[in-house]
Amino acid sequence: MTVAENTFENLRLELRRGCLTLAVLAQLKQEHYGYTLRKELAERGLEIDESTLYPLLRRLETQGLLASQWREEDKRNKRFYRLSSDGEQILDRLLDEWNNINASVSRILESPNTENEPNAEAK
Repeated sequence: MTVAENTFENLRLELRRGCLTLAVLAQLKQEHYGYTLRKELAERGLEIDESTLYPLLRRLETQGLLASQWREEDKRNKRFYRLSSDGEQILDRLLDEWNNINASVSRILESPNTENEPNAEAK
C-alpha cells in the first residue's frame, strides 16, 4: 500500500467512525439486537462488521447513551439495545451538528473559494 493509499484509508476510517456512531444511535430509536441492527444498517447502505459493532454498542452503553436487556427469543438469549433518555438528547444534538457540518461542507464544495485568489476583488 502506498503512502497516499494508507493516508486515504486512515482518513476514510476516521470519517466512517463518526458516521457509524451517529447511524447506530439513530437506528436504536427502535429496539434491536445486534444481528437485526447490522442487517438494518446494511439494508440502508451502511455495512458494519461485528468486530466493529459490538464494541461500539458496549462503549455507547458505558457512556449511558444506550440501555440493554437480555431476553429469550426463538429459544436463544439475545441482548436488545435501545436509546436511553440521555442517548435521545445526545442524538438530537449530534444530528443538529451533523446537519450544520453537512450544510457547510456542501457550500464549500459547491462554490470555489475566490477570496484567496489573486485579483479576487477585480472579478
